[in-house]
Amino acid sequence: MSPKTIIAPSILAADFSRLADEVGAIEGAADWVHVDVMDNHFVPNLTIGLPVVQSLRKATTIPFDVHLMITDPERWAPGYAEAGAHNVTFHAEACENPVALAKTLRAAGAKAGLAIDRDTSVEPYLELLPYIDTVLIMTIKAGFGGQKFMPEMLDKVRDVRRRVSAKDLSVRIEVDGGIAADTIAQAAEAGADAFVAGTAVYGADDPAEAIRKLRALAEAALPSHD
Repeated sequence: MSPKTIIAPSILAADFSRLADEVGAIEGAADWVHVDVMDNHFVPNLTIGLPVVQSLRKATTIPFDVHLMITDPERWAPGYAEAGAHNVTFHAEACENPVALAKTLRAAGAKAGLAIDRDTSVEPYLELLPYIDTVLIMTIKAGFGGQKFMPEMLDKVRDVRRRVSAKDLSVRIEVDGGIAADTIAQAAEAGADAFVAGTAVYGADDPAEAIRKLRALAEAALPSHD
């Protein structure tokens, strides 16, 4: 039975010099570890890649939620699935055939996620929902941590939730960008059930306690989708 609310702290906000310890600090509290992979092509920033994910995978039992902000995900995404990622999300804007890549990821043992960036309409992708496991709605512009939450992006969350409910699909709706104690309830009310939080967790004195507070706020606001 999967939890009704997923809290996925982003290690983009962690101390990169001690990543294993930083992940250890959320063990037992976080549902997923959100791993932002940026290539300095699809987005104007460069973060970590497959070798770090492979090393970090050995340091924790928390499932990895890998978010690929990269060009050519068809080439690189399967490697993350093979490295043991629970969920591998690629960007709609970077992929010519999302359904084919989703099938490849599932065959490699991961769940398949489709990310929709700030300036991309969700409408053309609603028909793909039966083929994917997670929809990641960016509530900021992909590429940098610490940006301000954009509540207008929640209309996309509502659109996806309506379609998921109408078709009775088993799809996680994840939000990423500016999720914190003052924004997570809005996202939950709109229909999100997975929440990426960077600074709100790793900027706190007690990251595990920050996760528990975020979860309580989200679950109090989460509408019933039964």
